[in-house]
Amino acid sequence: MIQSSLFFLLAFLTIATLLWSGFELFGDKEDPLGDRLEELRAHAMASGVRQSRRRGGGFLNNVLYLISLAPGGEGWLRDSERELAQAGVRRRQALAIYALFQILFLVVLVALMLFLQRNNELPSKFGGVMSALLLGYLLPQQVLHRMVRRYRRKLREALPDTVDLLGIVLGTGLALDQAMLRVSEEMQFIYPELAGEFATVVMQVKAGQERAKAFQQLVRRTGVDDIKGLATMIIQSDRFGTGLSTGLQIYARDLRISRRLRAEAAVAKAGIKMLFPIVLFILPALFVVTLVPGLLSVLQNLRQGFGPPR
Repeated sequence: MIQSSLFFLLAFLTIATLLWSGFELFGDKEDPLGDRLEELRAHAMASGVRQSRRRGGGFLNNVLYLISLAPGGEGWLRDSERELAQAGVRRRQALAIYALFQILFLVVLVALMLFLQRNNELPSKFGGVMSALLLGYLLPQQVLHRMVRRYRRKLREALPDTVDLLGIVLGTGLALDQAMLRVSEEMQFIYPELAGEFATVVMQVKAGQERAKAFQQLVRRTGVDDIKGLATMIIQSDRFGTGLSTGLQIYARDLRISRRLRAEAAVAKAGIKMLFPIVLFILPALFVVTLVPGLLSVLQNLRQGFGPPR
């Protein structure tokens, strides 16, 4: 009985994960041009940050080398590396740790399913193993997708105030690199994600990289359209020598308007999202609390009324 319950639970989780993956994969296909640009940016980023997979260099590097030898392994490593960078996880061993964790998670799920299905028939074992394989492959990727969305949301929320402060600091006469470094220091404890991105750009420029290329890499790392607009404005200002302070203040105002519109849209969707929990959980409990005492009283009165005469 316990094995059957666990099997149905894993099957339900697998189906739910498949539906979630399908929604994430095929839900946002209304802008083919934007999707193509995102694909080109992701390809350029993966080509720029990917390192060669070679045997040797430690256990984690050997794990990456073995995965790259598998069919489709190199592409999976590139996609995972890109998403880890867009999620703000950019440590040197991050890709190897993530790949090792997903493999171990997949193996543990398959072993657990084989143990639970050890006394069942072959078709049941096959279905359980396939469910464990799909769940072990899709669940870590969905967690990584959620981390990417969360990091991008934090960047979007931090961008209006940071751009406004950057325009104010530029108005005092500081150069762009000094102003970005000052803003990153001021915003370190409020918006650490965007402050770290600004500090990275400044360090790249100080190391001798062109400012335009540093901002292009910032856009590839984050994948946020608002940061792309900011980078385009700064690159054009640096190329043509135009003033940047007033433009940043206007852009910060537009970002605040966009943030308010997103908040209003989220509030408008809240009623629809609350409908299903209310119908499934709150209304039944409310009916039980309000109707059951009255029904019990009516049943008691009917029992007394139809009782044996004295």
